[in-house]
Amino acid sequence: MTMAIAGHGVDVVDVARFEAHLDGTPNLRERLFAPSERDLPVESLAARFAAKEALIKALGGPAGLSWIEIEIPRRDAAPEFRFHGQTARTISERDVTFHLSLSHDGGIAFASVIAEVV
Repeated sequence: MTMAIAGHGVDVVDVARFEAHLDGTPNLRERLFAPSERDLPVESLAARFAAKEALIKALGGPAGLSWIEIEIPRRDAAPEFRFHGQTARTISERDVTFHLSLSHDGGIAFASVIAEVV
């Protein structure tokens, strides 16, 4: 079976700098993260931010997407996106599925997203 790649996005986040932005910008957690994500450790938040940025890159832009409608639940299994509201409708219209990889180590958070045509 052949996989057709619609897009690929990668993002890297400096965790300390990201934490400084969270601490210094009122309501930034509420603007960037779904309610289930907001209390995660800063390293996990940085990786989720990188994933959301990588998703936007894989799709070629943010049109129809809302940060808080993109959720990456905490799980023991492989990470995955959950979409809500208008973002879910936008993703549904694009007929793509996603492969997500997250990592954080040594003060750096990384995410890679491959968008595959369904």
